[in-house]
Amino acid sequence: MKKLLLLLALAAVPAASFAATPTPAPTDSAARFQAKVDSMQATLHYQTGRITLPESVGEITLPAGFRYLDAAQSSQVLTKFWGNPNGESLGMIFPDSKGPLDAGSWAFVVEYEKMGYVKDDDAQDIDYDDLLKDMQADTEEANQERADAGYEPVTLVGWAAKPYYDKSLNVLHWAKELKFGEATENTLNYNVRLLGRKGVLNLNAVGSVSQLADVRKTIPAVITSISFSKGLQYADFNPELDEVAAYGIGGLVAGKVLAKVGFFALLLKFWKIGLALLAGAWTAIRRFFGAKGTEEPALAGGPNPDSEPEA
Repeated sequence: MKKLLLLLALAAVPAASFAATPTPAPTDSAARFQAKVDSMQATLHYQTGRITLPESVGEITLPAGFRYLDAAQSSQVLTKFWGNPNGESLGMIFPDSKGPLDAGSWAFVVEYEKMGYVKDDDAQDIDYDDLLKDMQADTEEANQERADAGYEPVTLVGWAAKPYYDKSLNVLHWAKELKFGEATENTLNYNVRLLGRKGVLNLNAVGSVSQLADVRKTIPAVITSISFSKGLQYADFNPELDEVAAYGIGGLVAGKVLAKVGFFALLLKFWKIGLALLAGAWTAIRRFFGAKGTEEPALAGGPNPDSEPEA
């Protein structure tokens, strides 16, 4: 299935997106594919500097080396480029050296969940190793639900980065290592949660485990670049007026907000399915081209999944 992702994404883009250029069309199928990818990425318009998030939730002062896509363009990337079922977000933060269809690409998807004020009283008391065991069991239990929906099983291998709560900044971050089906390379899911008065700003990055060092080194700069608007900061909480969330720090890590509808829904919520596929899509597509020689990929209608060889 991995080799289908970007091919199908390309098939969904109108032919007008691939306007002719003065240069001769490449004759090699991989080169033709790259030309189309470049054309798609050229339609994106990034922002740098100071960004006001939608609905005035907060703002981002982008650190050096990063750029921002607004909500509308992020929706295009998530649904049209990456093939995810839902593209709603406040925007995406990309390293300025990678576009969404480049090999080794990753990005933070920014969301806001108006869930109430999350108390951090339990942060120092959580045994994250025990919590991991519970999460692994829940993940395994939900695999039947995934199988019934036609998806591969997923295994929560462990912490790629153990949960850490910075009480001075009211920021929680952690990373999980996931294995999808029989994939040869495990998937990294890096989560950042910024706590506010009425909800939580979520930043989720998905890539390969080999990218952990690259993602992790950006965390301090990314955390300090985002702030809630005045009146919505954690310190603005008024116990007489504001709603308190039904769970604390442990619940955020375990995903208790979506526990009632299962881990499969949690995956859909944060686009992990499509993003995880993206992590290996380029290699799979190049293998596809290698197997087919110079044959033109079926961009017009997408390849037939019934006849497609396994990656």
